[in-house]
Amino acid sequence: MSASGGNKAVVAALSANLAIAALKFIAFALTRSSSMLAEAIHSVADSGNQVLLLLGGKRSRRQASPEHPFGYGRERYIYAFIVSIVLFSVGGLFALYEAYHKYQDPHPIEGQWWWVPLAVLVGAMIAEGSSLRTAVRESNHTRGKQGWVQFVRTAKAPELPVVLLEDFGALLGLLFALFGVSMTLVTGNGVWDAFGTAMIGILLVAIAAVLAVETKSLLLGESATQADVRRIEEAIQADPDTRIIHLKTMHLGPEELLVAAKIAIPKCETGQEIADGINAAEERIRAAVPIARSIYLEPDVFSAKKAGDPAPR
Repeated sequence: MSASGGNKAVVAALSANLAIAALKFIAFALTRSSSMLAEAIHSVADSGNQVLLLLGGKRSRRQASPEHPFGYGRERYIYAFIVSIVLFSVGGLFALYEAYHKYQDPHPIEGQWWWVPLAVLVGAMIAEGSSLRTAVRESNHTRGKQGWVQFVRTAKAPELPVVLLEDFGALLGLLFALFGVSMTLVTGNGVWDAFGTAMIGILLVAIAAVLAVETKSLLLGESATQADVRRIEEAIQADPDTRIIHLKTMHLGPEELLVAAKIAIPKCETGQEIADGINAAEERIRAAVPIARSIYLEPDVFSAKKAGDPAPR
């Protein structure tokens, strides 16, 4: 997935959330609905998260340095992990606190502005739906035949999975808020408003947990996809005299892959012949998997014992 596709979805989500947050705060000020306050804070948290994703993308493009010889590609993973923390603390925990506070002191939504929360929630659903549609369209460029759950779990670039989960969660949260506000208006019982707020909090905590688990895996260093591993293997062994003894891969960033392999090559008379064989293998790997930018190949003489040594990829 290209960074530009992810940034387009992030910017679309940021634009929607900033406008929605302002309207939700106005609705809360007019009605004192806890669901509206929880949703307003949710939109603020989402807006901050999208700024973090854009900042992480910008910082990841810095040139490698002696202190960081493999570059800064993992900055995008770090900022995505921070997003999960913000969503959990600012969004989820605040909503649960507000639900508890409203449950202790429930009050109905009264006055001439009773209709404002309904109008804001419906408008917000339309805006969030548009943002989600943009994220889905950008994701489809690289999702292929993967299901949505598999795409979120295996994507190496964090921006689109984060925006997808945030927008999906935002739509569900708006439905919960609409349910709580509507039931409060119908029954005159503010406990329904507290109930809708609690559902929003539980939803945000669950989404934050999923994001934390997935970005933690990326931070630890995930291998290349199975499809890319197959392409690398085929590229190395395109020369009938070259065989793989063992191979390891790791993502240094969403669009940068480290490839390290011990390969068996035929006996050579000179060091130049060995170097030519290694260089040719590297060229084939880069042609097959362009994101393989750091390649380290160790030549060796093939043996069944070495080939049988287990080595993670």
